[in-house]
Amino acid sequence: MGSRRTDSLRELLERVYRRYNRSACIGSDPLQYAYRFSDARDMEIAAFLAAALAYGRVQQIHRSLDRLFSLIGPSPYEFTAGFSASSRRKLAGFKHRFTTGRDIADLLELLSGVLSRHGSLRSFFTSGYDAQDETVLPALTRFCDVLGTEYADTHGGRLSRGLMYLLANPRRGSASKRLHLFLRWMVRDDDVDPGLWTGIDKAKLIVPVDVHMGRLCQILGLHESRTISLATAVKITAAFAKIEPADPVKYDFALSRIGIVENCNGRYRAECEACELFGVCVQKEHWTK
Repeated sequence: MGSRRTDSLRELLERVYRRYNRSACIGSDPLQYAYRFSDARDMEIAAFLAAALAYGRVQQIHRSLDRLFSLIGPSPYEFTAGFSASSRRKLAGFKHRFTTGRDIADLLELLSGVLSRHGSLRSFFTSGYDAQDETVLPALTRFCDVLGTEYADTHGGRLSRGLMYLLANPRRGSASKRLHLFLRWMVRDDDVDPGLWTGIDKAKLIVPVDVHMGRLCQILGLHESRTISLATAVKITAAFAKIEPADPVKYDFALSRIGIVENCNGRYRAECEACELFGVCVQKEHWTK
């Protein structure tokens, strides 16, 4: 990426960042559920659950999270730390698309063990984090490996399909969008991200990439992949690192608002002309007509 193009993209992205990276925009994002709590321990667990269910239509995600947190009660940390058979029964009727109450219960049971041994998800994650690693991928892989092994050891040597989806291990080549979303929330600290975790370099984060972010990054000319995979996420992150080396996921929240708030779906509408990416879209001809 040439220096002139890098400067041009940085200027464009900064405009998007200034427009959308504001606390007033958090209401459109699952991150809002972390901010419903004031205790950092509750926020951490709430954020993990909100990120885990951040798939599907926005309204559906919010309805499911409203339901889940009403079942969990006033303290996600205490519910998780004291997880029991009665806790599992409370979740029995929950469902978000193909995630069931059993899947959430299995996840919380694993996290309960993490809290018992480490005190927090942060301590568990950082126990596998090496500042010499190029990215957080080795630490995230270990995070998923340990939890997956713990479950498999007591369930016939296999990870359930539902839990496999919630713990999308990078080892399998997954872009792990929702786990990287959670890490962005925990590590970065600005008007949007709470930055509850210290000791992890935000320069090592990976951009959370789903179909919508992948399309926007194609519009920006940051990749040409036809599928969203770990390799795609790494390539996109490397491209952003050339623009913002110390903070490659800086623009993630702002860019995702173009799809979530502005309902961008790749097809031209009159509203498109007010978008900061309008000229780029015209040049790259990514509209579906």
